[in-house]
Amino acid sequence: MSYADEVFQQNCREILHSGVWDTDLAVRPRWEDGTPAHTVKKFGIVNRYDLQKEFPILTIRRTYFKTCIDELLWIWQKKSNNIHDLRGHIWDQWADENGSIGKAYGYQLGLKHQYPEGEFDQVDRVIYDLRHNPASRRIMTNLYNFDDLHDMALYPCAYSMTFNVSGHTLNAILNQRSQDMLAANNWNVVQYAVLVHMMAQISGLQAGELIHVIADAHIYDRHIPIIEGLLQKTPRSAPLFHIDPSVTDFYQFTRDSFSLEGYDPYPFEEKIPVAV
Repeated sequence: MSYADEVFQQNCREILHSGVWDTDLAVRPRWEDGTPAHTVKKFGIVNRYDLQKEFPILTIRRTYFKTCIDELLWIWQKKSNNIHDLRGHIWDQWADENGSIGKAYGYQLGLKHQYPEGEFDQVDRVIYDLRHNPASRRIMTNLYNFDDLHDMALYPCAYSMTFNVSGHTLNAILNQRSQDMLAANNWNVVQYAVLVHMMAQISGLQAGELIHVIADAHIYDRHIPIIEGLLQKTPRSAPLFHIDPSVTDFYQFTRDSFSLEGYDPYPFEEKIPVAV
């Protein structure tokens, strides 16, 4: 039985049973027809995934593994903010006529900063410290740059990663200000689980725990029937995760460097409405 399924179902039950609705408040998101997109939420959810035990992907519905990786590499490897560099279309509605999403996500990771050891962007600084300063308590990234928020098509939701080495194990915390549980929860978990595996391998470490901290974990009003259907499903076994052991350069990973063995999710044909 997949632990990721258990966590997801538990989170959703808590939100539906004891969450707080925002129907009495003015909200920013709108459905395609212009109707306000209201949510029921829980504040401050913390989930822990032991990556040595299993890979945290849902089986009660399919999570598109390769597409998750495409977006991860677009942000962390290409450090791009242009959808023309991305294989999928998940960012299309936020892009301008040139394909840009503004100074968001990959753009922030690619900015250079000066350190005593030299000039690094955020990704390269993480890699440098994991290899040269593994005892450091300062190995982190942050996409929430207040100076550039006005130039972002969407403020970053998953905005910070903190990496920490304990012995020969790499652990990490993903901080998220906002989480659409149906559309994005497992998507982000899968992406950052893969990222921990990547960073661990290129640093000669073992992937350990991914801790996911969500400030505002919510379910949209029009998503509730789909969520209720997923809560009726019995989780299946988690697949085995494989990473190409020959890759030791972060920038040499491709979508084909990763695979899942035995991934057998339930069919999922529902069209998920997205609030913008």
